[in-house]
Amino acid sequence: MAVFSADRSRRTAPPPEADAAAASGFPSPARDYFDGRIDLNRHLIRDPTSTYVVRVEGDSMAGTGICNGDELIVDRSLTPRDGAVVVAVVNGELAVRRLLLDGNKILLRAETPGYPDIEVSEPSELSVWGVVTRCLHHV
Repeated sequence: MAVFSADRSRRTAPPPEADAAAASGFPSPARDYFDGRIDLNRHLIRDPTSTYVVRVEGDSMAGTGICNGDELIVDRSLTPRDGAVVVAVVNGELAVRRLLLDGNKILLRAETPGYPDIEVSEPSELSVWGVVTRCLHHV
């Protein structure tokens, strides 16, 4: 897995036109002349100081639409909750899995058949590096 930091450089506000809702009908010809900048940090990242991007290797989460080569936006400031997709360190290896909390039981579940659940017997054996907030993939 490759890990990248979010861009913490200046955050520019886009022109007011960029905040307009997208029409579902015929596109406006005036939009052809829009010369604003698209700031993906503004739209995809809540807290740049605690956000990083990780590139996925493998297909253990393909059932959720997270595929090999996708890039995940991960926020370390969010509290991992039951059902969240997280980046975790288990047995010294990074893994992207769904976090399942059932009483005193902690499971990390893959979303592709054939991958076993990872049961965490001691909470000290698990280090959650953040909660996945977005998945970016090529179309």
